[in-house]
Amino acid sequence: MKLAFVFPGQGSQTVGMMDSFAENAVVQSALKAADEALGENLTGMIHTGPAEDLNMTVNTQPAMLASSVAIYQAWLAMGGKKPEIMAGHSLGEYSALTAAGVFDLQDAVRLVRFRAKVMQEAVPVGKGGMAAIIGLTDEVVAQVCKEAGAEGVVEPVNFNSPGQVVIAGEKGAVEKACELAKAQGAKRALVLPVSAPFHSSLMKPASVALKEKLQQTPMKAPEVDVIANVDVQIHKDKEAIIEALAAQAAGAVQWVKTVQAFKEMGVTHVIECGPGRVLAGLIKRIDSSIVVKNINSQESLAAVFEEINAAQ
Repeated sequence: MKLAFVFPGQGSQTVGMMDSFAENAVVQSALKAADEALGENLTGMIHTGPAEDLNMTVNTQPAMLASSVAIYQAWLAMGGKKPEIMAGHSLGEYSALTAAGVFDLQDAVRLVRFRAKVMQEAVPVGKGGMAAIIGLTDEVVAQVCKEAGAEGVVEPVNFNSPGQVVIAGEKGAVEKACELAKAQGAKRALVLPVSAPFHSSLMKPASVALKEKLQQTPMKAPEVDVIANVDVQIHKDKEAIIEALAAQAAGAVQWVKTVQAFKEMGVTHVIECGPGRVLAGLIKRIDSSIVVKNINSQESLAAVFEEINAAQ
């Protein structure tokens, strides 16, 4: 067995997502550390909402990171098998690097709060947008974006699974690309309820600010290899990790290639560690031969622990 852990990004958050871990001391300790790092009651927001607050990117990003890392720490504390490789989707790459020991949890929570702020500030609210295009090849989506470019910036930014690409850019251009995609035979072209065109070239100002912030953040060498979103490479030194994370803010998430890289490395089992089950669904569509499990509750933590132990 070769085990990989993956960590979800924004969009998987729900109010009450950590309630089943109420009695798990390791999880509660990690969430408390996140609260202290921000000087606010993030745990309370995760527990009781309201959803409109939790869904604001400045809260979603630290909430998802703290929750995912807390679950990973609980897995290790109970004697769970350490993965040979990790990756995370977008924000989840920060969770992966924190789990791998590159960032301290408290530093990471503050870092992704900063990331959220600079990404939100890069483009005024209402000016940018994102949309999911279902049922077209990557090449056709790229062509559609090129044609819609007359209306403004629009680019493919998340290659999530075969036939599922997220595009981002200026609102009018995104809407035009959706029209063109439907004309090309897309099953669906859904404008997403997000507040900024994440991962598009419009995020360049955020990349610059983030790079500066990363250079001021304490970092250690990774204890587990992490595949970067932007170039699908494993980076071990501080400068290379900083470059990859800064580029990721304004660059595409290569999720299909990441899962293909797992396969080439001989990964047999992948555990999605964190709220929701978005990545598990994507991985199954990319390569159905990989065994995929989710840990998003105390119950699934215990069940997956038993299954992985039995499979070794």
